[in-house]
Amino acid sequence: MARIAIEGLSPTVDAGRFAAKAVAGWPVEIAADIFSDGHEVLGAEVVAISAGVEAPAEPMTHDINDRWRGRVTFEGPGPASYVVRAWRDLWGTWSRDTAKKVAAGQSVDVEILEARTLLKGLRAKGADADQLKRLRDAAKGAEAQSVLLSAEASELMSRIGPRANVTETPPLPVWVDREKAAFSAWYELFPRSMGEPGRHGTFADVERHLDYVTDLGFDVLYFPPIHPIGKTNRKGKNNSLKAGPGDVGSPYAIGSPEGGHMEVHPELGTIEDFDHLVAAARAKGLEIALDIALNASPDHPWMKEHPDWFEWRPDGSIKYAENPPKKYEDIVNFRYYLDDGEPNWPFWQAVLDMFRFWARHGVLNFRVDNPHTKPFPFWEWLIAEMRLDYPGAIFLAEAFTRPKVMKRLAKLGYNQSYSYYTWRNTKHELTEYLTELTTEECRDHMRVNFFVNTPDINPVPLQTSGRPGFRTRAILAASLAGNWGLYSGFEFCEGTPMPGKEEYLDSEKYELRHRDLDAPGNIKDDVRLINRLRRERPALRDQMNLRFAPAFDDRVLCYLRHDRDTGDAVLFHVLLDPHHGAEFEFEVPLWEFGLPDDASVEVQDLIHGNSFTWHGMTHRLELDPQSRPYAIWKLTPPGAAR
Repeated sequence: MARIAIEGLSPTVDAGRFAAKAVAGWPVEIAADIFSDGHEVLGAEVVAISAGVEAPAEPMTHDINDRWRGRVTFEGPGPASYVVRAWRDLWGTWSRDTAKKVAAGQSVDVEILEARTLLKGLRAKGADADQLKRLRDAAKGAEAQSVLLSAEASELMSRIGPRANVTETPPLPVWVDREKAAFSAWYELFPRSMGEPGRHGTFADVERHLDYVTDLGFDVLYFPPIHPIGKTNRKGKNNSLKAGPGDVGSPYAIGSPEGGHMEVHPELGTIEDFDHLVAAARAKGLEIALDIALNASPDHPWMKEHPDWFEWRPDGSIKYAENPPKKYEDIVNFRYYLDDGEPNWPFWQAVLDMFRFWARHGVLNFRVDNPHTKPFPFWEWLIAEMRLDYPGAIFLAEAFTRPKVMKRLAKLGYNQSYSYYTWRNTKHELTEYLTELTTEECRDHMRVNFFVNTPDINPVPLQTSGRPGFRTRAILAASLAGNWGLYSGFEFCEGTPMPGKEEYLDSEKYELRHRDLDAPGNIKDDVRLINRLRRERPALRDQMNLRFAPAFDDRVLCYLRHDRDTGDAVLFHVLLDPHHGAEFEFEVPLWEFGLPDDASVEVQDLIHGNSFTWHGMTHRLELDPQSRPYAIWKLTPPGAAR
């Protein structure tokens, strides 16, 4: 039985049932409660294991209240694990107790003998072996006490000293992602809208827009479904139940005589044209993301080829997708389980083959439509199977659903998750939600992607906020989260709603939209700015370094992003009121740098470039929604590199 207790390990997800998430090359803090009976000194270390190979052990240090911490870095992407190891430090205990007796003027002759005994059984190599021999020799001389209690002896013993009651945890699983899973900027557009007015767009038209997307600073270009669209029950403009002549239909009604999920809509081009687009995007630093919607039009080829892959009603009619009282008669339901409760394995395999098909065509980013309406075991199996061949694949869950369901999908393997950001607008809502995401247990498995809007969601506040509201929401999303994105039209402040709904009037889901990319009143400069800062500032990469700071106005959000490895620190003030300005006091978070309240920090305005000094903690600032509803500062505390 283990004499040393190792509890409260972090990161861990459901006691190791699921893998915690990490990023290749990013340090991961490992923490644990480590304690034992008595008062002996303990030692601890953590070992990272990647591809079955153990990295050199990293020491853990005592924090407070039996909490120990250490840091490791994982290779990747792929499966990994870590082990925490603890022991009774016999030399550390001897050294501590002997030093106390020396300080009290007591004899330590017996303790010197104990030290010689401890040294006798040790083994070492190289320089450590030479140092160990010198220590043994010195332990026999007149200077034994000072030598054995020296810092040099302590440092050597921390490496090779005797360990008693060594206790080790079982390996705890970690999934290691490539960086794009934790730090990315997504731009969504409909390829069919990229043609000239009056003409259906093609993949070649999208290629001509790549420079526009990269100029804004995005690194992932995301398309809604690009497959053939069915004609049965095709939707018309504004989601009308009857399509008119020339209506293009919803791209989510997948499947026609031209093909299904592994074909492209003929008017967009060929699969070779798509391959050319993927290569052209890659050459410009863009990755393509595809929307994988497990929906089928009644015209899908699988309807005839595999009728047992669909849900049928008792009267023999096909079961359309429903969210009562809503009906989606342009799509029908797939069948995931058979009547005997067994998985519909041929269908599951077909979906896996479809993901692999697109991966072979250069797509490793998949936004999955409504994954919460499909079985959990299906996703756990599919993602695990995909990762065998494509460990760098990224799955983004579009699941605006209950919190526990959303988090379960992340546990099952989704690398990113849509979030409640579009419905968090006040200072209290944002602070509470971001605190949950960055400090509570979900931080170990759920990475959000803060989309400011989607083709399905035209947030109510943006319907009335005007240009200031769009600027604010973009800055917040891009600076509060590691992953963020927007659906095209946002940069032009499009917000005209369907009356009384959180939906766009004349939605692009049902018709072509052609935009003037230089339309006045756009916020492209704001998007360029924040994406440039995200690339340049190390502090803006890892969302978990977010800390809120006081701003004494409920309409102003103040927060710090501080990367402790590089020292980079960026402070934001964002005005949440799009209609009225604010003059307010705020506190510089000097405590985050270990500074007293009367310290000074050097400040650079990252928008305008000028530099100055803030003396002390409390200052005043004014923000105007019409000129610029946000401020961004680089902070440099005394003695830090500039």
